[in-house]
Amino acid sequence: MKTCRDCGVAKPIDEVYANKSSRDGHRPECKACNLATRRAKYAENPRPYIERTRKWQLENPERVRATMERFKAAGKRTASNRKSHLKRKYGLTLEAFDQLLASQGGGYAICGRPDADNVDHDHRTGRLRGILCFNCNIAIGQVQDDEDRLAVAMAYVARDDEIGEVARGRAVALVG
Repeated sequence: MKTCRDCGVAKPIDEVYANKSSRDGHRPECKACNLATRRAKYAENPRPYIERTRKWQLENPERVRATMERFKAAGKRTASNRKSHLKRKYGLTLEAFDQLLASQGGGYAICGRPDADNVDHDHRTGRLRGILCFNCNIAIGQVQDDEDRLAVAMAYVARDDEIGEVARGRAVALVG
């Protein structure tokens, strides 16, 4: 047991970082206090930490490359990229994404198919609307979220069915 100099709580040795230069071989503060102090210093001024990491990466490209290869091979790269993208672009965690998908019945909001992957949002307000398949999301994007354009497009598709019927009737008359 070792008493932390910061919080004053006696903790097991495995909750204290090792330090060869100290008398007892461990740091004076517990891991939790040490991490809290480091987080506070980073929040106050992250520049030195970022520069130190960047310098190490530039000096050790082969180790960085090997680590990235292991990360990719383990299948963690894709999941990490997805998680970062959702958080950065929409402010969504993976759990919030799953909840939104479940609220839609587990499928896309428009076509209902499973394996949802695109977050749909209003480009003017940024408000999330739902999760769509790629094709449905692109369709809404192409009409620029304009309900009138969408109504005209729907009328056009319906008109195309009528024109198609006339054309098929003429073709049958010509052939037959």
